[in-house]
Amino acid sequence: MDKQAILQSIIASSPEIVVVLGACLILIGSLFIKRNLGAWLTGTALIVILTAAAVSFWVINTSQAVFGNSFVIDPFALFFKAVILFSAAITLLMSGRYLEQENIVEGEYHVLILFAVTGMMIMISGLDLLVIYMGLELQAFSFYVLVGFRRKNPKSNEAALKYVILGAVSSGIFLYGLSLVYGVTGTTQLTAISSALTQNSTPDFLLILAVLFLLVGLFFKVGVVPLHMWVPDVYEGAPTPITAFLSVGSKAASFAIILRIFLNSMTPLAEIWINIVIIISVLTMALGSFVALVQTNIKRMLAYSSIAHAGFLLLGLVAGGDEGISSVMFYLLIYAFMNFGLFAVVTMMQREGSENNLIENYSGFASIHPGWAFLTLVFLFSLAGIPPTAGFFAKFYILVALIEEGYVALAVFAVLMSAVAAYFYIRIVMLMYMKEPIGKCELALSPAIRVVLGVTIVGTIGIGLAPVWFLTQAQSAVFSNVITLTSSFLS
Repeated sequence: MDKQAILQSIIASSPEIVVVLGACLILIGSLFIKRNLGAWLTGTALIVILTAAAVSFWVINTSQAVFGNSFVIDPFALFFKAVILFSAAITLLMSGRYLEQENIVEGEYHVLILFAVTGMMIMISGLDLLVIYMGLELQAFSFYVLVGFRRKNPKSNEAALKYVILGAVSSGIFLYGLSLVYGVTGTTQLTAISSALTQNSTPDFLLILAVLFLLVGLFFKVGVVPLHMWVPDVYEGAPTPITAFLSVGSKAASFAIILRIFLNSMTPLAEIWINIVIIISVLTMALGSFVALVQTNIKRMLAYSSIAHAGFLLLGLVAGGDEGISSVMFYLLIYAFMNFGLFAVVTMMQREGSENNLIENYSGFASIHPGWAFLTLVFLFSLAGIPPTAGFFAKFYILVALIEEGYVALAVFAVLMSAVAAYFYIRIVMLMYMKEPIGKCELALSPAIRVVLGVTIVGTIGIGLAPVWFLTQAQSAVFSNVITLTSSFLS
């Protein structure tokens, strides 16, 4: 590359550079700052996130590929980077009081969050499978450590160990699929792969195997059936703010690259993978919805809820086209607000100084704290998809995209699974409003948690009141060269 190309590449990747430099600054500063360390760490990390967000909006004035067409900045990347940076900021705000209670106020925690953000941002902008893999591994290694950050907690240790082992296997499978794609097409760049596959009208066995391996590697990250085994244990064992970040940030980044790979470079092979995606989507929605019904721990319930939501998001991949992609983007934006809001409630719920994760402990919550109970009700109703909350419109537009492409039976099944899922959300509402309190319910409230709850409730209600405007923003950010898919599975 010439000097101008190098300069353009550096400018295009400046948001990632800002986050990395900020992480290094925090790592060094935490060695010397002893007084009010927690406040300094959170404040500095938030400044880094806000700076990266501002730089992201500054550099994306036109769509362009840099670093030898392996890294792209476009509205699609900007949309998902905004979701990731928002998720990181909310996670940092949720973490302050939590880290103090757990006595784990350490600079490494904030550094790992920033490195996870960097990996996700690289994934989102990746136009090369190797670049995507690098970002995938950077965020995965960060989460491995963050999940086990409560070193003295056996559940946290167990969750981290399971996550590392299964994550390493999925990464190896993805990398092997990547190598097969390179062996068949002679390239790892998404645009070149699309051209090579278009010319190859009869895909061979190795190519089919490569697609399956890529699906396995990516589907593990979003926790769909049968690659969901790690989700409940990791969600329960990880620090609650990290559980929230994992459920929103990692899911958003993973779906971004799933959309970019399979609805751009892999569309010539749609007949191979789309029926597989339909089957996995159906199984994921069913398992997530039904197993969540019997959970007694709210973090495990939210884990299976996350699995069910992942299955619903796959429907947007099935629908394909601009409408399918924009509906997934719109869904993930809403999911960030309502899911973080509910996890903020879980974070502030305390009983005798420990995490209050039993669902039955929410009994009578409305009689003790009516205001906070109402916010919890809104988040639960939104996750259940009850109008007029934003969650209803998130599911509605995915169903519209499905029906427009002729997947009526699949849409009906999704509605039925949403009805099943609504039960375990409404069960908590019934406990809050129709049961007597069980003991004393203390809230670990802080100004930061209040900010999180305020922002998330405004987003959940605000998007529900003006969904069209937000959907239009998602539609305007859809990447180019999208192909609408058809399947013989339901024909």
